[in-house]
Amino acid sequence: MQTSQTPAFGAPAKLFHWLTVLLLAAQYAIGWLMPDVHRDTQPVGLIGLHLSLGATIVLLVLVRLAWRFSHKPPAESSILPASMRLAARVTHALLYVLLIALPLMGWANASARGWAVSLFHVVPLPALAATGSAFGHTLGDVHKLTAWVLLVLIGLHVAAALFHQFVIRDDTLGRMLPGVRKIR
Repeated sequence: MQTSQTPAFGAPAKLFHWLTVLLLAAQYAIGWLMPDVHRDTQPVGLIGLHLSLGATIVLLVLVRLAWRFSHKPPAESSILPASMRLAARVTHALLYVLLIALPLMGWANASARGWAVSLFHVVPLPALAATGSAFGHTLGDVHKLTAWVLLVLIGLHVAAALFHQFVIRDDTLGRMLPGVRKIR
């Protein structure tokens, strides 16, 4: 049950959050299952889907940020020390940065390979790097490393939510999940 000290996030914020989670879960699964990308690889099948989902994630996160900046989030837990509140803000900021930067790096790499990037073969998107661009190819390598960094940050985010729920017991998890009650 929500308390007056811990108001829940609104439905749009929850929707943006959980859509992002679903897209990332699909994106990581596809990233691990799709064939390795080599010089002659074409962006078909899982690779094409990976590109489309990445572009969708960028769009969703940009809309999510616009919503976030135009709607004040519920107040943070006041029982946390300032250092923990700062760590939460930094982690959230890094998540947003990586959720935009990671797909853009993959998109630039695809552009450097001469691949057309689109939203599910319906909306063509502009190239972010010239075909053959060394920088675009390098971003492909950075993209792989950054995917692991994002996964670690997601793990920290989940661990923090569980820490709030089961150790601090401040109902932070309940603010984002319907039906989760504060543990006393």
